[in-house]
Amino acid sequence: MELKTPIGRLRLLAILEGISYLLFAITMPLKYMMDIREPNFYVGMAHGWLFILYGIFCLQNIYIHKWGMKTSAFALVASLIPFGTFYADTKIFKSVDKKEVD
Repeated sequence: MELKTPIGRLRLLAILEGISYLLFAITMPLKYMMDIREPNFYVGMAHGWLFILYGIFCLQNIYIHKWGMKTSAFALVASLIPFGTFYADTKIFKSVDKKEVD
């Protein structure tokens, strides 16, 4: 994963966004069952920023790599599904990254 390329930065962001999404599985029970609100606030804030950046970076890569409608929609919708960004990284982003490096 080369962070100097747009697709490399998108891959890193996809992993971070996916992790932040999964952290809600820990912070939501803390908030609603144990009345501990702070972890959910910070994870929510981080996830919100990562979600927005993921969308922007997806749009950037859609434009650069001229992805079709199906690939573009899949990349954007992946952020709405748990584990979706990990799957998008494996199926789309990694193969594009390999082509850029070669």
